[in-house]
Amino acid sequence: LHLSAVKLAELHSDLKLQEKDELSWKKLKAEGLDEDGEKEAKLRRNLNVIMTKYGMNGKKDSQLLDTNYIKDGTESDTLDDPRLEKLWSKAKTSGKFSDEELDKLWREFKHHKEKIHEYNILLETVSRTEDIHKNVINPSEENLVKEEILHNKHRELKDKLRSINQGFERLRKVSHQGYDATSEFEEPRVIDLWDMAKSANFTEKELESFREELKHFEAKIEKHHHYQKQLEISHQKLKHVEGTGDKEHLNRNKEKYAMLEEKTKELGYKVKKHLQDLSSRISQGLQHNEL
Repeated sequence: LHLSAVKLAELHSDLKLQEKDELSWKKLKAEGLDEDGEKEAKLRRNLNVIMTKYGMNGKKDSQLLDTNYIKDGTESDTLDDPRLEKLWSKAKTSGKFSDEELDKLWREFKHHKEKIHEYNILLETVSRTEDIHKNVINPSEENLVKEEILHNKHRELKDKLRSINQGFERLRKVSHQGYDATSEFEEPRVIDLWDMAKSANFTEKELESFREELKHFEAKIEKHHHYQKQLEISHQKLKHVEGTGDKEHLNRNKEKYAMLEEKTKELGYKVKKHLQDLSSRISQGLQHNEL
């Protein structure tokens, strides 16, 4: 796959979470609790996203942007959206951002591209489901269930589109004005969650509690970023030492690399699981608004 050390650790975390979700689904299915097949369909979509993200779907140039932001990939990576490319170019040349802030902004742009990609996968899934549904001649109870599944997917599409629009407006504002020193959160995923939480049906007390949880979540993500950086540095050192022939030095570097790799995988899994839980809670609050 020619993936970097950081990307391999991310793949491991994604697959571990997917495996956990599939085991939970098998249990539900055995108990007859996924009769409409919605949870199974969601698992397939998630697997499709993972395979596309890491270039395992058999298509060329299908990988999403590398999460390894240590090396300067900003010149070679593309955002696949003229509006985003224009904003990024303007931000880079504006002189309003330090190098550290540009790194942070680039992560926001990458995150936005990933959201658009996931939205497109879901849109394609919904379109295929609708085509199948239209070709059914005789209405039945099963078809009514499928209509409910379609309704849920459309609601999910609506939530994702709202998040994309909010995210683009934020990128536009930050690219033109620079970062606000009083901004509450810095991590793109946390900013998204907070913006959506403020639109959900939470009481003031619930929203305040959610805010505190997001602070803890952001700290967890920052810790994960730290280990990602250390893992990449360790990987580069290991490659260098392998060429020197110093076995003792090589063994020490291998041990350190293995430790960092395991820690990065573990933290990556915890971050993704926490993100999944927080997103689910917000989704329930947004659905309640529509009732």
